[in-house]
Amino acid sequence: MSEAVLDFDEVMANFDPVLGLEVHVELNTASKMFCGCATTFGGEANSQTCPVCLGLPGALPVVNASAVESAIRIGLALNCSIAEHCRFARKNYFYPDQPKNYQISQYDEPIAFDGFAEVEVDGEVFRIEIERAHMEEDTGKSLHIGGATGRIHGASHSLLDYNRAGVPLIEIVTKPIVGAGEKAPQVARAYVAMLRDLLRALGVSDVRMEQGSLRCDANVSLMPKGTTSFGTRTETKNVNSLRSVERAIRYEMTRQAAVLTSGGTVDLQTRHWHEDTGITTAGRNKEEAEDYRYFPEPDLVPVAPSREWVDQLRTTLPEPPAERRKRLQSDWGFSDAEMRDVVSVGAVELIEQTVAEGCTAQAARKWWMGELVRRANEQQIELAEVGMSPAQVAQLQGLVDAKVVNDKLARQVIDGVLAGEGEPQQVVEARGLAVVSDDGALTAAVDEAIAANPDVADKIRGGKVQAAGALIGQVMKAMRGQADAARVREIILERLG
Repeated sequence: MSEAVLDFDEVMANFDPVLGLEVHVELNTASKMFCGCATTFGGEANSQTCPVCLGLPGALPVVNASAVESAIRIGLALNCSIAEHCRFARKNYFYPDQPKNYQISQYDEPIAFDGFAEVEVDGEVFRIEIERAHMEEDTGKSLHIGGATGRIHGASHSLLDYNRAGVPLIEIVTKPIVGAGEKAPQVARAYVAMLRDLLRALGVSDVRMEQGSLRCDANVSLMPKGTTSFGTRTETKNVNSLRSVERAIRYEMTRQAAVLTSGGTVDLQTRHWHEDTGITTAGRNKEEAEDYRYFPEPDLVPVAPSREWVDQLRTTLPEPPAERRKRLQSDWGFSDAEMRDVVSVGAVELIEQTVAEGCTAQAARKWWMGELVRRANEQQIELAEVGMSPAQVAQLQGLVDAKVVNDKLARQVIDGVLAGEGEPQQVVEARGLAVVSDDGALTAAVDEAIAANPDVADKIRGGKVQAAGALIGQVMKAMRGQADAARVREIILERLG
């Protein structure tokens, strides 16, 4: 059942939002954080477990060196200081998918701290302060059976899969984000998108949000205009798409504002995001740090990365996302407005990969920002999930360039590719979509159009060449769109002198 909400403009007239974003990144190491079990996604339930990640008595953890390396590189890429000495802690809490009843994490001694990142929204640059990036292990997964929603409410029973338990995680925590105003939801989306691009460039994670390897916990509170004290926050857990990050924060702002303006108080709690209805619902009361009874992990020695190692890892960092976007914009010849649009829908990587497949930047932009983004919006999914790969878009444009299909027919090719009918060339052949290049067939169609429209033909003979458009339309209709409009025009003018 949805709660009362306030109009967004009314929210902004009376309150200032404060955000705090906690992004969890599953690393793509071959083995788990503290044991040698595989981390492959989608394995048979509980097939990738051992006494260590199941928390059995007497099993001792060992730190994954590759995970530490990835954590340092992430910290450096976010302009963080890297600790000379840090340690793990036990975070104590009971949850069915946490087999040890505690999580090995970092608390007051993270490996990376005091960093920052910058994102741009509508031409305005926002600086996001990073409090810390710390190492920890992921939990298992609960599967609730028998209910209508897949959640525990209404389920007849639950199953536990511990394959994910112990997978290396980096949690990146921002300091409070203030001053974003009405752009707060967009700033949050842009920040998570920036992290996704950066982590992919670092090669430390596949950052597939739909599989949970990148997910965001969004903390939101409101301050009445003219005040400086933060309000009570809520934490919307495990938001797993860029679009949902923006929508969840926007909804929470309108919900909290309705509570406050009616004289109520916001509860400190976790919330669940519902993609289908676009609302959040209450989870559990939110714990504070002391509730977790943190203490140093007795089975692990401290981590002390040498300065030489840190300096060597610094040399492996990729081009910063902002600089990369400026370079690509220059290489592609996009205007500032065009590049902003590309960034806002998450098309930078897609266009870059399409260009790498041999397509021009403008053609790649035409398809991703036109037909494909329209379909993504209709389905309310991310552009990258629309179902067409950069290689297929490049192949499609190759068919257009070779005059095998025109733009109108190319849209039908997209239909076929998205329907699983094969690669673009296979769809063209199977559906018979190739442009008719036989001059005999085109001439016959032109003659029919001339005979059916003598008044138009007379205008063209009289010098009104622009009237040829009407005949071209008739021919294209007769040929079911499978004609080269430019060649049809040439034939019309030839036939009419």
